[in-house]
Amino acid sequence: MVVLRRLFFVTFALALSCATLAQAQVARFVGDYSGTAEVPTHDGATAQRDMSVSIRQGKDSFSVTWSSTTYRDGKGKQKTYQITFVPTDRDNVFAAAMTRNVFGHEVPLDPMKGEPYVWARIMGDTLTVYSLFVDETGGFEIQQFDRRLVSEGLELTFTALSDTTKRRSVSTVLQRQ
Repeated sequence: MVVLRRLFFVTFALALSCATLAQAQVARFVGDYSGTAEVPTHDGATAQRDMSVSIRQGKDSFSVTWSSTTYRDGKGKQKTYQITFVPTDRDNVFAAAMTRNVFGHEVPLDPMKGEPYVWARIMGDTLTVYSLFVDETGGFEIQQFDRRLVSEGLELTFTALSDTTKRRSVSTVLQRQ
C-alpha cells in the first residue's frame, strides 16, 4: 500500500512539473500582436491584409485568437478564429480543445467528419499551430501557422498545402502591442 501511495505521489508530481514546464513555455508568447501582410491573390496580384494575434494563458491551457481583415472595393471583411489548447503527454505538444466528449472533457474535432483537426507545438522560439482538413474524396489540406518570437514581436509565416501542392504562403512581422 505504501508503494502504491508513493507511486501515486511521484506520478502526480511528475504531471504537475510537466504542466508547469508547459505553462512556462507558453508564457513567453503571451501578448497581443498586430501588423499587415501582402497576400497573393488568385489573379497574381497582391492584396494587403491587417492581421492580429492574441495569445492568452489559462490555468491548464492557453488560447490563440487570430484575425485577418481583407479589403476589397474599399470594404473590409474580417475573419476571426479562437482555439484553446491543452497539454498532452508529449513535451511541448498541445491538443486543441474545440469540443467536449460525452465525459465533459475538451477534445479535438474529427477530421473524418469534415472538421479540422488542430494541434500546436512549441519548438524553441516558435509556436506552430497546424490544421488538417480531410475532404469528401480523402484528399487533404494542411495549414501551418508558425509564430516565431523576434525582437519586434512575432514573425508570422502561414503555409497551406493541399495533396502535396503548396497552395499559398504568407509571411510578415506582427508588432507586440
